[in-house]
Amino acid sequence: MPIRYVFIVVALLIGFSCLFTVQEGERAVVSRFSKLVKEAGKTKVYEPGLQFKIPFIDKPRFLDARLQTLDGQPDRFITSEKKDLMVDSFVKWRILDFEKFYLATGGGNKATAESLLQSKINNGLRSEFGSRTISEIVSGSRDELQQEALGSASDSATDLGIAVIDVRVKQINLPREVSESIFQRMRAERLAVAKEHRSQGKEQAEIIRAQADARITVMIAQAEKSALTTRGSGDAQAASIYAKAYNKSPNFFSFLRSLDAYQSSFHNKDDVMVIAPDSDFFRFMKHRDGRTK
Repeated sequence: MPIRYVFIVVALLIGFSCLFTVQEGERAVVSRFSKLVKEAGKTKVYEPGLQFKIPFIDKPRFLDARLQTLDGQPDRFITSEKKDLMVDSFVKWRILDFEKFYLATGGGNKATAESLLQSKINNGLRSEFGSRTISEIVSGSRDELQQEALGSASDSATDLGIAVIDVRVKQINLPREVSESIFQRMRAERLAVAKEHRSQGKEQAEIIRAQADARITVMIAQAEKSALTTRGSGDAQAASIYAKAYNKSPNFFSFLRSLDAYQSSFHNKDDVMVIAPDSDFFRFMKHRDGRTK
């Protein structure tokens, strides 16, 4: 019984080692004695599902057959004007020839494949950027540039067993040192313009202030002139009225003026006046008609 169980376990292990599963979205190739298993003269590519192999001899290698995205770091390119640009791009790709991909990438290593593909893409972009000016790149020929880069990358990636689906430029910037220099120059120019505008504003403010002060001075002078004219006219009218009143009743007018003088002189109880009793100042107190004798 124990020996039977041992044989059953060994048989199960051998049976399981004869099987391997290829997941959906994957393909597999099998190496046997360091060579890929072929069928009808071509490398056999195993589709998704349960597959068979020779145990302990065949070694399956699983390859991702889905659409891949290569989004590397921005790289420096030179335009036809010898200007540096930092270009950030990405690539859509998938495996086209699994045998060629396996052999070209050292056993289907994805990192190696992306490194080689990135080098080929950059070479194509470098050629396209090198034949254009910054103005041409920015002003509208980016689509044409991407299409030509896609064609160049597709041709150069065939030896890797890769199909390049799309090449896109995400962002184009100047190098940091160039950008900082440009920003500093722009900042200096803006500060100079702001200083000029500030000077012009101060000059205009002084002109407006001087004009306002001149208008105010003229208005005050005209107001004072009008006030003096009005006051003079009023004084003349008052003098005329006083003269006419005096001519009509000189004694009554003198009496009123005396009353005003009495009121002004004795406005306060502490007021003191030293004057002779027979002075003309008190003549209306002695006689109602103001006679002195």
